[in-house]
Amino acid sequence: MKFILVLMAAMLSGCAVQIGEGNVVHPDRAGEARPAGRIGDGGAADYKLAPVSLAADDGQLNGVMATAAGAGAGAGNALTVLYFGGNGFHLDQHGDHVLAAIGPCRADVVMVDYRGYGRSTGVPTIAALKDDALREFDLVNAQAPGRVIVHGQSLGSFIAAYVAQQRPAVRGLVLESTTTNARDWANNMLPWYAWPFVRVELSEPLRGIDNVLAASGYAGPALVLEGSEDEVTPPRLARRVYDALPSAEKRMVMVPGAGHNGVLSSAAVRPAYCEFVRRLAAR
Repeated sequence: MKFILVLMAAMLSGCAVQIGEGNVVHPDRAGEARPAGRIGDGGAADYKLAPVSLAADDGQLNGVMATAAGAGAGAGNALTVLYFGGNGFHLDQHGDHVLAAIGPCRADVVMVDYRGYGRSTGVPTIAALKDDALREFDLVNAQAPGRVIVHGQSLGSFIAAYVAQQRPAVRGLVLESTTTNARDWANNMLPWYAWPFVRVELSEPLRGIDNVLAASGYAGPALVLEGSEDEVTPPRLARRVYDALPSAEKRMVMVPGAGHNGVLSSAAVRPAYCEFVRRLAAR
């Protein structure tokens, strides 16, 4: 909503709209009450939860390791999904939703709140989130060498693709509700009738984000999940990211009727996701 108001003001004044990290990263505000709840309250019965912590240069990163119950859990062939959420993701409010979707696939899951979000402290910047993500991957991969899938939704898809580009040990990559870059995202949010009047200008950190470039640097197995009715990161842009993946082992699942945040919970996604996990676990 804030971004739409900025665009409307820029259109009326006939000037450029400045897009910075604050338009993409939305940490908790001081004194702002979060919705009640904690991961596990919503029924993470198929998982055993344990805390995960990493020191940040200006705070502490906190999350959970959710170990899957049932066949394969705790065994040498178990895979771990390192999940990066969108710009509104909070572990305690949204973690059970992730576990419910991935649980049937019998993979362990690690989720860590971004700096300044939920359980974690510190000030989030694009550079800090990318650095934190690499350290999180290194921590998880040390416990399950070569058996970590990185999964990112929306903002998290940029983080996950960056990790996959930088870490050859990534076993598989899942991009959910993804897009190409910040400029395409901003232009997509701009109504067509504003195009003659508004010029989008990105801050330096946002200009350095290129999901097509990151995807082209990852040659491993990949799964791209997209909603056919996603108006935030539309299918045509997600397709460009998919096309940039050089892997021969890639698949794109288009979920009919799903919007930006309704993809992972769709019944159409579960078979594809579990097949992806099973195929990688069998190697």
